[in-house]
Amino acid sequence: QVQLVESGGGLVQPGGSLRLSCAASGSFVAINAMGWYRQAPGKERELVAVIISGGSTNYADSVKGRFTISRDNAKNTVYLQMNSLKPEDTAVYYCNAVVRRGIDDYRYWGQGTQVTVSS
Repeated sequence: QVQLVESGGGLVQPGGSLRLSCAASGSFVAINAMGWYRQAPGKERELVAVIISGGSTNYADSVKGRFTISRDNAKNTVYLQMNSLKPEDTAVYYCNAVVRRGIDDYRYWGQGTQVTVSS
């Protein structure tokens, strides 16, 4: 089994910054990709940012230039640096990982961490 433990959410004023972390642990051969999704009340879960094993990244248009995803392979940890936060960034943020176990890939989710942007 694989566990994803998130941290770093909270309440921040518009224009502020937060850094989310997600550490993966358990039994796996490799992590192929790690990313962040978010879900606001009444909305569907959406991709925020993803980083694959080679280091390539992809961002939602709404966060480009404000959010940065990075990864520490030695710690099996992914980070999301969020700057210039807006009220519309308010959501539960979920960590996601695609890991190789045996010969198959599996997708796992974290428990979610609340990010609230409000004055």
